[in-house]
Amino acid sequence: MDEQLCLLTVHAHPDDEASKGSGTVAGYHAEGVRTVLVCCTGGEAGDILNPAMDRPEVRERLHEIRMEELRRSAEIIGYDEVVLLGYLDSGMPGTPENENPLCFARAPLEQAVGKLVAVMRRTRPQIVVTYNEDQRGYPHPDHLRVHDVSLAAFDAAGDPDAYPEAGEPWQPAKLYYTVWSRARITALHEKFLELGLESPFNEDWFKRPSHDDRITTIIDVSEHADVRSQALLAHATQIDPDSKFWFGLPPEVARGIHPYEEYVLARSLVPYEVPEDDLFAGVRDRVSR
Repeated sequence: MDEQLCLLTVHAHPDDEASKGSGTVAGYHAEGVRTVLVCCTGGEAGDILNPAMDRPEVRERLHEIRMEELRRSAEIIGYDEVVLLGYLDSGMPGTPENENPLCFARAPLEQAVGKLVAVMRRTRPQIVVTYNEDQRGYPHPDHLRVHDVSLAAFDAAGDPDAYPEAGEPWQPAKLYYTVWSRARITALHEKFLELGLESPFNEDWFKRPSHDDRITTIIDVSEHADVRSQALLAHATQIDPDSKFWFGLPPEVARGIHPYEEYVLARSLVPYEVPEDDLFAGVRDRVSR
């Protein structure tokens, strides 16, 4: 049976899909690749970060509104399918949400892996994109859990003895971590200073761990430069349109600054050479389309 190229990304909360790799997904979708988003939680513990949306009627319907925002963002990016894994947002350590046994971080690992295995077997992706193990820059429990669940599911999806109830085995070929490179942050910071603007990237940003030495794959997203900002703005409760971090540079300037998205190739079951400029490198010639 002929296979269709398929890219599956695993994210923790609504809005993560907009800030991490959205240009890459838009590019592959435009090419005809099937694109699938797995969102592990509903973002129920998220604060309202846009003052204009911090209203009682919004707070009362926050989960429902965040789902609406997710649908709009996914449409802008070009996801063909959005799968909700169905867990509650875990919040940060020490919060009531983090103590809830139904939250993602406290769910039985085997259960969460089984749900993701079922999605992988049904959608049959060759490429899986997830988070790396080093989340010191933003150690959210759900981001850490996404890493653990994704790696276990990548290995189990092709194992006929694992989760037999989850469907016919399917083994993805490559697994990537999405990263924000130090090179990106530096380029943005220097442009703010060059234009005489206050940079949102303070010293703390440059104290965060750099993953640049691990980057294997760089995707040119210049043809989809506005997708990230448009998808972010769809998350009106989470993204302040006046945010200097996201929108502090004029759009015509921001488009040309580091128009790349970077990845770390963490697992590959096909031969590969790095650096790469295509997540499907080594896979395309094995798939009839």
